[in-house]
Amino acid sequence: MSAAGAAGALRVAVIGLSGSGKSTCAGIVREWAAERGLTVTRVPLARPLYAMQERFYEAAGVPLREGAQDQVLLEAIATQLRRINPRSLVDDFLARADAAARDGADVLINDDLRDPHTDAPALRAEGFRVVRVSCDEAVRQVRLKRRGDLSRADGSTSAIDRIEPDAVLDNSADDLSAYRAAVRDLMGSWL
Repeated sequence: MSAAGAAGALRVAVIGLSGSGKSTCAGIVREWAAERGLTVTRVPLARPLYAMQERFYEAAGVPLREGAQDQVLLEAIATQLRRINPRSLVDDFLARADAAARDGADVLINDDLRDPHTDAPALRAEGFRVVRVSCDEAVRQVRLKRRGDLSRADGSTSAIDRIEPDAVLDNSADDLSAYRAAVRDLMGSWL
């Protein structure tokens, strides 16, 4: 059993605004873990939202390209789910995270935590460490333009500063090798 597996899976949640480099961070963690023979499972909180987004577009008769984000729609769906049951997204997430850990994942990574009120405390209670990725606003805007999201909305991240990070990584430089080194150093310190 690996060092991470011996004490349970290393659980990492990456937070930040859209375009800051959260998914890139998750990818670097995956590379880092693979080099050490560790298995990684990405567990998105928003998985139910993406499934519902797909159903909305099907009902509207509009094709939806794979990986596309209609952030305005996703936020609206999340708001309504939380209105009906504030724990709906996090309970689904925790069930999937627990299943991944039982299946032997050494590292669990989440890169879409946004809610400081219900979701963040629940992830903390399950041992997730939080990495905040920060980024210069002008750099972030350029990245967002390249992504081609169907719509953009930062409403769901308006309270992200209320989530206390264990570490902060600055990804403003657009220097992937430096960012990769910073992520790898952090993961090494947590293993």
